[in-house]
Formats: sequence, structure tokens, C-alpha cells
Amino acid sequence: MAELTDLALVAGSRVPAVPSAPDFSGWTCPAPLRDHPRIVTGHGGGGALSAELVEHVFAPAFGGPVLASLADSAVVTLGGARLAFSTDSFVVRPLFFPGGDIGGLAVNGTVNDLAMSGAKAAYLSVGFILEEGVETAVVARVAQALGDAARAAGVEIATGDTKVVEAGHGDGIYLNTAGIGLVPAGVDLRPQRATPGDVVIVSGDMGVHGVAVMSVREGLEFDVEIRSDCAALGGLVEAMLAVTPDLHVLRDPTRGGLGAVLNEIAAAARVGVEIAERDVPVPPQVANACAILGLDPLYVANEGKLVAFVPREHADAVLAAMRAHPLGAGAAVIGECVTAHPGMVVARTGLGGTRVLDMPIGEQLPRIC
Repeated sequence: MAELTDLALVAGSRVPAVPSAPDFSGWTCPAPLRDHPRIVTGHGGGGALSAELVEHVFAPAFGGPVLASLADSAVVTLGGARLAFSTDSFVVRPLFFPGGDIGGLAVNGTVNDLAMSGAKAAYLSVGFILEEGVETAVVARVAQALGDAARAAGVEIATGDTKVVEAGHGDGIYLNTAGIGLVPAGVDLRPQRATPGDVVIVSGDMGVHGVAVMSVREGLEFDVEIRSDCAALGGLVEAMLAVTPDLHVLRDPTRGGLGAVLNEIAAAARVGVEIAERDVPVPPQVANACAILGLDPLYVANEGKLVAFVPREHADAVLAAMRAHPLGAGAAVIGECVTAHPGMVVARTGLGGTRVLDMPIGEQLPRIC
């Protein structure tokens, strides 16, 4: 989405019209959110609570047609150029985890939000919010990681800011990044463009990042180390657009995971989505960890994967292009967009039944990005 909600509080889009969603008709602002007169952790989880906050507090206060699309990044026209613009905040705990760190996460997260609009990221800003007492060596390590990730993604850190809060009023380091990039002519990627008949493709294994961060935070050990999938997806998106600029939707399933993103798209386009649960790639170690902890991998965050809604006539070629790229080698078709049950996501289980994938209320694993 146009990341006004990524101030370490919220992310998401409009509340999907699913049977289990509360009825918010008749609400007015600035009344407190129903049953939540104060902010709770779930408001930052990318699920239904996030969507409530956006729809009933932020959107009425800010308004505007650009904001209304609620995509991963806003696409605006300025001086004849189409620009994608996005901002995101990062409050991950711990700062360093297998396969990544908060610095790389901050760069890749914003680069990926721009890529989901088809844009090639060009410039980023970075804001450091430091807690009094954090070691300067830790700050330097994060800054170096951030710079390395920017160079690897082909973007330049063009401006920044630093603030310090008193000890006990932060958690070491928080980061905010904002970015801009050019959107190629003929590219129009929006959740509202999902169309019945579209093929739903994911670029690889789901749930890896969230489980990697959680394993370190909770001191869990597995037979095989689970490493975050944190990566910049700009090159993969370029390879997909080279096949056809007429991709309909791209999203990166971060907070709220695959389940939340599919619900957001279904609600925005007023279409149904059907997936085959057994076709969703989930590594055995992630599936086992989720089974032990009572988590659903379809709602666990990813930081280096994307979901694509592709017109059926281009699906085979796009899938082949994805699999030819290192970040899409595990790409798989998981379902399709349908006319039935608009606004709902349905999964076919391995036992032949079906289940509704609701929008999550909050977040299974907070503070993972």
C-alpha cells in the first residue's frame, strides 16, 4: 500500500467483505475504534485491526485520490514522469537474525514496495531513531549493512535523519526508509486489476522470514537453520515485465503473510480467490516449526517473495521467466481468480475439503519487520 501505515503501527488495505468481518457501517471518525480505545500490538500486524485503523482514522483524516488505491506504493505523475513513492518503518527484534538484519530489511522492504508497482527504485531516504545507551558499534554495523544492501539493490541513499529518544523509550534502533522510482510506460499494477481467470503465482517458499526471526527471538533450535529470505525483488520483477507489461497485480506478502495479501486483493477487486493449499510451497522446517508453535504458515511474514496475478495467456511464460531468475527459482502456481464468492479467499485442503482464509485479526509474530 501507499505506506502511510508503515509508521511501525499498521499496514494493509480496506477491510475485506468476508462473512467473518465485523460490520463497520455507520462508524464516524474521530471516534475510537470499536472495542479498542487504545492502540494494541495487533494494529501493526497487517490484518483486520490494521485495516480498521486505516479506514476509520487515517484515510478520513488524509483523504485524496492517490491514497485511495492503498497499494504497496503510490504511483503519481510529476513533471511528465510516472513515479512510485513509498515509505516504511522497521522495528524488528532482534536487530540481527539468520539471513539478515534491520539494515538490509529497511532497504529491501522499501525497494520491494516500489517494485510491486513495477518501478525500479532509484533513491532512498533513511531515518534512524536511536535509543539512548545503544552502542555506537551496533549503530555502525546497522549502517554498514544498510549501505551494503542499497548498493546491492542498485539504489542510492540520498538523504536521512537521526533522532535519539531517552533510555527505555525505544528498543535500540528503529529505522524508516522512503523511496522513489520510475514506473515504465504501459505498466499498471494495482490490486483493483485482479480479474477472474487470472493465475495466482508465488515466487517461492512461504513463511521463511517470520520463522527465522522467531527462532532467534525465542531461542529455538532446529535440525536445519532457517534463514530469512530477505532480498530485493527489483530484478525479478524486471524479468517478469520483460515477458509482458500486462501483469495485473504484484504484492509482497510481508506482515500477515500470504493469507492477508490475498484477502486484500480479493476485497480491492471484488473477486474471489481460490488456491490449492498443497501447491503453496512451504519448506518442511517451516511447516514443522509452525506445527509445533500452533502457527499457520500462510499467515507468516515473508521479506523476499512476491505474489503475482497474471492473465492466463501469459502465465506459462511469466512462470518460466520467474524460475530462470535466482529469486524465483521456486516459483509455483497456487490458484486462480474467480467470479464466485467475491471478496473471499478459499483454500482447497489436501483432504479434498475447503476452508475460508480469513483476513487475520492481528499478527501471529509481531515485530518481525
